[in-house]
Amino acid sequence: MEPEAVRERLLKRREELRQRANDASAEARHEADPLSADFAEQVTQRENDDVLGAISSSARAELQQVEAALRRLAQGRYTTCAVCAGDIEPERLAAVPYTDKCRACAEGSRPQPGRGRVLG
Repeated sequence: MEPEAVRERLLKRREELRQRANDASAEARHEADPLSADFAEQVTQRENDDVLGAISSSARAELQQVEAALRRLAQGRYTTCAVCAGDIEPERLAAVPYTDKCRACAEGSRPQPGRGRVLG
């Protein structure tokens, strides 16, 4: 996995997410389309605002993950699991390029220190 190719992919995704979040926020503020004078239409517009808010929030959350991945890449820790310090599978990084956990840790199937049975 070439670091520069990964970086470019993350930068492209970051720009897409920024644009999505900004577009959803602008639309929710009704910058281009003010609220209708018709009450029934306003109800529909407000319901759409809730959806736009969720889209913006989701994009911003993913954006934070992408920015964290870019920092890990710059620090040389991009392929290291944040939980177990093992390697993150290349297939997983290809599918979810901003992940910071290997498959086992993400699924919770790896035993965590201090969480085992107490033997008496």
